[in-house]
Amino acid sequence: MTRASSSARRARRAGPHRRQHGFSLIEVLVSILIFSLGVLGLVGLQAQATRYSIEAAERSRAALMANDLVAAMWGAQSTTVPTATLNAWTARLQDDKTSGLPSATRTISAPDAAGTVTITINWTSVARGASGPSSKYVTQVTLPGAP
Repeated sequence: MTRASSSARRARRAGPHRRQHGFSLIEVLVSILIFSLGVLGLVGLQAQATRYSIEAAERSRAALMANDLVAAMWGAQSTTVPTATLNAWTARLQDDKTSGLPSATRTISAPDAAGTVTITINWTSVARGASGPSSKYVTQVTLPGAP
């Protein structure tokens, strides 16, 4: 065998290994980058799910509070309730430590020609923060035969 053919064989064997030197490191770095982006996406998704869950709980509390006032109207068989009952309901609505809502306000319209009363509850959602838009729940009640 000649020297030229021996060195050519060595070059063919060593050639591909030289070109791939460090290639595995690049593959690992790219895979870590893709994995990190996936994890960040999941964290963002979890944050959104938590926010939507909090807002849904607040809407449920607003509906329950409105239904509580409607029950008082049905009990009185009138679209107006005694002032003491309305004041106690408003205090419960604004007490966000128990069953109320943060920064809650309420509006109760006078009965229209059909005897329908509109109850509107506004509050500041904990999930959106004080600078976010306020949330609103509106319901209407008509009591048959009520004055």
